[in-house]
Amino acid sequence: MRLPKLGKIEIGRPQRLAGVLLLLLLGQCLWVIGHQNLSQKDYRFARCGREMWERPSPLAGYFTTCGNLNGDGTFAYRVAGLPLTLQRLVLLGADKLRKPENRLYAQGSLNGSTWEARHEIGSVKYLLHLPFVFFTLWLGGGLWWVSRRLYGNEGAFLSLGLYCFCPEIVRFSVLPNNDVLAMWGLYGLVYTAIGVAHAMHGPRHKWKPRIALLTVALGLTAAAHLLAALIGFVAAFILMFYLAERRRSYVMQILVFSALGAIVILFAFYAFRPAAFSYVFTGGGARFWFSLEAARSFFTSPWNGPIAVATGVSLVVWAAMRRSRYFGNTVPLLITLLLLPLTTTQNVTAPWLWALPFLFTFVGGVFADVLETRQRKLFLSLTGLTLVAQALICVTSLKTLIP
Repeated sequence: MRLPKLGKIEIGRPQRLAGVLLLLLLGQCLWVIGHQNLSQKDYRFARCGREMWERPSPLAGYFTTCGNLNGDGTFAYRVAGLPLTLQRLVLLGADKLRKPENRLYAQGSLNGSTWEARHEIGSVKYLLHLPFVFFTLWLGGGLWWVSRRLYGNEGAFLSLGLYCFCPEIVRFSVLPNNDVLAMWGLYGLVYTAIGVAHAMHGPRHKWKPRIALLTVALGLTAAAHLLAALIGFVAAFILMFYLAERRRSYVMQILVFSALGAIVILFAFYAFRPAAFSYVFTGGGARFWFSLEAARSFFTSPWNGPIAVATGVSLVVWAAMRRSRYFGNTVPLLITLLLLPLTTTQNVTAPWLWALPFLFTFVGGVFADVLETRQRKLFLSLTGLTLVAQALICVTSLKTLIP
């Protein structure tokens, strides 16, 4: 059978199997969304997001009538509001094609809030929540791609399987929030920085697209959460400086230009309004402290039992087996250990969630190393049992994820 190709991308059996896992994740999210009711938080994200796209607040110093958004980034509000705004524009555009006496929205009902226009705007629940599911699936694809390049198919499938059947991933994916976007942005930022550092050993014409991607990743991460962007920036500097070797003199220049470009992107999220944009620097959204409570709660939850066991086994193997302590495994482990104890003090957020893709990458990498040893059969069985057990637990827990 001849495999289809998209440019340089070959869609073979591994890609199709990864697609099946992502479809299972999508199915779980759709089931939870289908059983949800719209909450006050949903309408808040809809209102703030629509105002950002349609009519920012005329009040001095404020971007929307929601105030300064409780320290949240603007990315999630724009993601939540964009589908509703587009549907409204489509409905109004189609209405203008009708005769004046046949128009449905002549009284301007679509100009009100999402609550006021709830009978005209269809599928509000799905329009609000599916964009965040899309970013979760996007991150899953990126996680699989990174893990496969580092560890091969077996490590990649374990990483993606744990990701797709993690109840906390599903929980955050079906609600409007900035944490999913920060998780997506930070993971992409770290591995894009590694890609830039590797590209610096080659011809310079290959640097520009990767540097542009790094700039966009940094800007979008900052728009989701400033703390995630700062952590990503520091990690990018350390990793690029370590990998660049003879080209280290260019690292700071690249990061400075990327930071300036990211600031422009972040400014654009505030519609280039200096008064509202200044809150990024004065709101304290990046203030943090340390606490192990969230990490303890995650690993002691019965819904995450197989993940906790796989993590414990991976830590023991990483410490005991020298071949596992290399760059590809150690980087995601260190970033996981950095993120898990973080807690923000100015707003309610979940830095421990940002650590999960790095944790799953680390686990997949360690298991992939052991699968190349004499203990292959034992760990192959352990891998299969871990995925099956976590999948069953995740499916069983879906009812508890309905807010």
